[in-house]
Amino acid sequence: MKTNSGSSSNDKIPSFFLNHNNNRESLDSQEKNNDTDSSETLSNQHAAKSPKLASKIHWPSLGIGAGIAFACIFCVILMTNTINTEPTQVLDEIITSEIDTTKKATLSSFIDNASPFLGNRNAQITLVEFGDYQCTFCSKFFLETEKSIITNYVKTGKVKLLFKDFIVVGGDSLNAANAAHCANDQKVFWQYHAILYNNWAGEDTGWANLENLYEFANKLGLDMDMFTECMSKSKWKELIRSSHIDGITVGVTATPTFFVIDQKNDVIKITGAQPYDVFKQIFDSVLKE
Repeated sequence: MKTNSGSSSNDKIPSFFLNHNNNRESLDSQEKNNDTDSSETLSNQHAAKSPKLASKIHWPSLGIGAGIAFACIFCVILMTNTINTEPTQVLDEIITSEIDTTKKATLSSFIDNASPFLGNRNAQITLVEFGDYQCTFCSKFFLETEKSIITNYVKTGKVKLLFKDFIVVGGDSLNAANAAHCANDQKVFWQYHAILYNNWAGEDTGWANLENLYEFANKLGLDMDMFTECMSKSKWKELIRSSHIDGITVGVTATPTFFVIDQKNDVIKITGAQPYDVFKQIFDSVLKE
């Protein structure tokens, strides 16, 4: 298995994730009094040449735009299982048929069908990422930017995170997404999320194959019988499919794409894995309002 460095996966998991016992406990001892919630959290982007920075989203305009776009869009995503000898089967397929042309973006389009929240329930800002575990620039964001956001905004109770699946690379991405949600069944979504990106080794290079997905689960001490059953049943296929449809609904065309949502449910879109300073500027501006 290829990794980004010679260190072990466990060594590369940020201590914050390792100490986040489950996604329904506090970020640290001080935040136990702040009602943390985990009940449900580059200058480039995958499949795009030119990065776009933040843009404010107006809900009526978004709804109209979505309606026009969906009037002529049929989205079909087919992920086929090419491994037949494994003890569990790859998510055989995920098909998005005709999209309801009346579907409009709502708050649920951003927060449903997602990971658990990472952060304080009452945080003023929700940061939603639509990503793919094999995506080059999603990995870049995780390794270069996410840790600083967690340290300065999540652990201080100002921002909470959500991750939503938007599969753009291939079958291993689909399996990795399912594995992360299977890990969530044992309250370790964000730890598994971290171990995936810490072991990123390119797009469709095999690092996220079934054997390695099981190895990651074992390293995190998961109940392997429970994890195996979840994987074999492709338990979270429909959630992943629904998350992808949500992404289309809110205008995601490439990964990573981020949405900053304030307490008034105003939304700012950030396209591409922009550097930390871009997120900081937006967060600070929203927090001053």
